[in-house]
Amino acid sequence: MKHWGLVFLVVLLVQKQGIFLPVEADEGFITTKGVQFILNGSPFYTNGFNAYWLMYFATDPSTRNKVSSVFQEAKDHGLTLARTWAFNDAQDRALQTSPGSYNEQTFQGLDFVISEAKRYAIKLVLSLVNNYENFGGKKQYVNWARSEGQSVSSDDDFFTNSVIKGYYKNHIKTVLTRRNTITGVSYKDEPTIMAWELMNEPRCTSDPSGRTIQAWITEMASYLKSIDGNHLLEAGLEGFYGQSSSQKQQYNPNFQIGTDFIANNQIPGIDFATVHSYPDQWLPNSDRQSQESFLNSWLSNHIQDAQNILRKPVLFAEFGKSSRTSDYNQRDQLFNTIYSAIYSSARGGGAAAGGMFWQLFTKGMDSFRDGYEVIFSENPVTAAIIADQSQKLNKIRKMYARLRDIEEWNRARGIRSAKWTANNSSNIKN
Repeated sequence: MKHWGLVFLVVLLVQKQGIFLPVEADEGFITTKGVQFILNGSPFYTNGFNAYWLMYFATDPSTRNKVSSVFQEAKDHGLTLARTWAFNDAQDRALQTSPGSYNEQTFQGLDFVISEAKRYAIKLVLSLVNNYENFGGKKQYVNWARSEGQSVSSDDDFFTNSVIKGYYKNHIKTVLTRRNTITGVSYKDEPTIMAWELMNEPRCTSDPSGRTIQAWITEMASYLKSIDGNHLLEAGLEGFYGQSSSQKQQYNPNFQIGTDFIANNQIPGIDFATVHSYPDQWLPNSDRQSQESFLNSWLSNHIQDAQNILRKPVLFAEFGKSSRTSDYNQRDQLFNTIYSAIYSSARGGGAAAGGMFWQLFTKGMDSFRDGYEVIFSENPVTAAIIADQSQKLNKIRKMYARLRDIEEWNRARGIRSAKWTANNSSNIKN
């Protein structure tokens, strides 16, 4: 690995000499190289947000403007990544009404979300199914299979029943091969999409050993990659440690859900790790100091493990603190703690590549409030904290891009110099 401290010194010197080279537009597919995301040849660090509701609102023409508004507000605050649902199973405004049957109007809503994200230069992480009952999830898949005569007794049969796995694979294929009716580009060929997520917070409490989830991720990652070789893939994990790193289970909240942060993220086809952070939910009976201590350990351990064991980037894909159980100052402190950990890693070229808070709303969404919502016009202090993090991470991106351009310029100058020397030598001999 390069000595990035020297890299930044070089870039600062270049800036002082007045050499400013533009950062390329956020076009092209994001890839990985070691512990970093790469876009247009340079490391990509990102500040982002969750907005699960985008397709739901885009399906109805009367609420579609909320999607455009939230992307505009996100861009105004320097946000460059959004995570949202590419599923809605047999619920209101369903995408998949029954196995293999899709609502075209809802699909066009997702088309609109992707086209608007492209317009506002915001990359997307699209999740393909829910662990929970909201928007259908694995429970709906199990109910579909039961109605077809399958002998299923638990929602966790989602991970093992061959018929259900067939339903889910068909959903993967249908979404990835969808041709956007607005842009004309198939989803699997759309660079606005940064990554696919296999499941929002997969849990299999019936098998705390983790073997069931491990086998399911392995199978589904391989299948998805057989269709789409352009995009990154992540599993949707919350970050809980399992049996492969039993010495680290002490850092978990006191429950087991059948996932394994290390083993699951070492599966071929899983390109980067994700971590969620909800100390107020996970430690509801602990005092504020205990929750803060947990959070600091949670952050540092996962960054170190991504850096040293997984050797892959890590995104803090969900975090927040409910205004229903704490004041906004406490939420702002949590944001600052997480943002500081990400920035400390990123400025040294480390594995923490960004974060996505839960969740961004725009005005007029009162019935959807869950206590975690951030509305920039209502929460100016939080908005300033978010914008500051965006600016910091963008500066890192610009530094890397400028250094790369300087290296390319020097390389080109060296080639021109060598050609000039060779030509002059030839002229002298003649």
